[in-house]
Amino acid sequence: MPPGCYGATSAFVLPPLPAMPQAPSDVSQVLLPFGGLVGREVDLDAFLQTLMDRIAITLQADRGTLWLLDPARHELFSRAAHLPEVSQIRVKLGQGVAGTVAQAGHAINVPDPRGEQRFFADIDRMTGYRTTSLLAVPLRDGDGALYGVLQVLNRRGADRFTDDDTQRLTAIASQVSTALQSTSLYQELQRAKDQPQVPVGYFFNRIIGESPQLQAIYRLVRKAAPTDATVLLRGESGSGKELFARAVHVNGPRRDQSFIKVDCAALPATLIENELFGHERGAFTGADHRVPGKFEAASGGTVFIDEIGELPLPVQGKLLRVIQDREFERVGGTQAVKVDVRIVAATHRDLARMVAEGRFREDLYYRIKVVEVVLPPLRERGAEDIERLARHFVAAVARRHRLTPPRLSAAAVERLKRYRWPGNVRELENCIESAVVLCEGEILEEHLPLPDVDRNTLPTPAAAHGVNAPAAPAPMDAGLLPLAEVERRHILRVLDAVKGNRTAAARVLEIGRNTLARKLKEYGLGDEP
Repeated sequence: MPPGCYGATSAFVLPPLPAMPQAPSDVSQVLLPFGGLVGREVDLDAFLQTLMDRIAITLQADRGTLWLLDPARHELFSRAAHLPEVSQIRVKLGQGVAGTVAQAGHAINVPDPRGEQRFFADIDRMTGYRTTSLLAVPLRDGDGALYGVLQVLNRRGADRFTDDDTQRLTAIASQVSTALQSTSLYQELQRAKDQPQVPVGYFFNRIIGESPQLQAIYRLVRKAAPTDATVLLRGESGSGKELFARAVHVNGPRRDQSFIKVDCAALPATLIENELFGHERGAFTGADHRVPGKFEAASGGTVFIDEIGELPLPVQGKLLRVIQDREFERVGGTQAVKVDVRIVAATHRDLARMVAEGRFREDLYYRIKVVEVVLPPLRERGAEDIERLARHFVAAVARRHRLTPPRLSAAAVERLKRYRWPGNVRELENCIESAVVLCEGEILEEHLPLPDVDRNTLPTPAAAHGVNAPAAPAPMDAGLLPLAEVERRHILRVLDAVKGNRTAAARVLEIGRNTLARKLKEYGLGDEP
């Protein structure tokens, strides 16, 4: 959805608001339906539009607008508004009532716009709408800096907005500002101060990026989320598969039910079936009572099966039955258990190749790829996305560790853009966290824990492990190598990037430490120092 297009055109619709003929006396009720969504991967345009609907109902106004500050152009732009006539409106600071509020920093109540110099009549002429009364208040962040304006138009059942309305909208603005500061929208506005040449943009909360590849994925997720279609997410480790899985759940009809993750790579093959389907009493030694599995726990919600390519073949057959018939049997049981869940799966493996090799069921493969979403690696998303993400992580990490956000030096930004990011977004986040913690006010190039070697050549982890390692071959061309060799080289790259720390490498690769140890043993690197 391009900037300026609002919730009416989005596939995602928040639950309808109850009828409210009278404004609630407690303004805290305005945000109650949204508290649980602020920290989740929600469609922000739809979220903001529904929030403006709620504010307009509360103030008994005909229309409402959320204006945000564009620091580069010294303008306000409408981000969520009741504007069926146009996609977006921009006003200069000091222009119109909203622009004057942004410039002066205080509320303005206009009971009658006729003859009012601060009223910008061109907007009414543009939209064909007739404004009869108007109230606007500033939005300020925790430091008191103004970054937007809340505005309502045309008080229903009265000639004007009252002083009580002004106090109520001011209190609502404080709540809204607190909520917005926890979203990636606010961090985008802060990022735009340091990177004004790149327009403010966002789609899903907590998911940062505006590259063409990601915008195509946003469109897919918007179409798939409101349905119960099974979704398969493919991409390299660390590319954000779980974030998008949560976005599918949060923006769908099951958003208020459980989202339960099962990481197949982190579980021994013998336990995966029990984890998914549970067991009956007496199913095995020590099973002294019935234990439900993840599918039962997620009934009504979503099960996210991460690294589905690691599922043993017998469990694949049982999963196929769940998808086809919505039923299964617990381990050691004979009675069918009915279940109502949505399934979202993810993998970094080439499942089509695994099907050809007989390691993944063909019928299951086609059942889980109803909607297939392929996430691009970070290195293919472009320099702008890398910088957006880096600045986002600087702010997020500083807030998490209760630190003053440091500046990102130009040299550090260029180093980040040049690096190939074999561990993708997760590696970038860990890199930024280290730099934020260790720097003193400004992140310099030397604060970035990145290797100096060319990332297009195979690393030599022998120094880190004290064992012999294969000699470095020519630069890798993944299209001409077997998948197993591509995986081996990627794992060794990540291991080298984290200086041999297997726990950190497993975290970057999003696999269990035991799985990593098993793979390294296959590569002749099984013994730790």
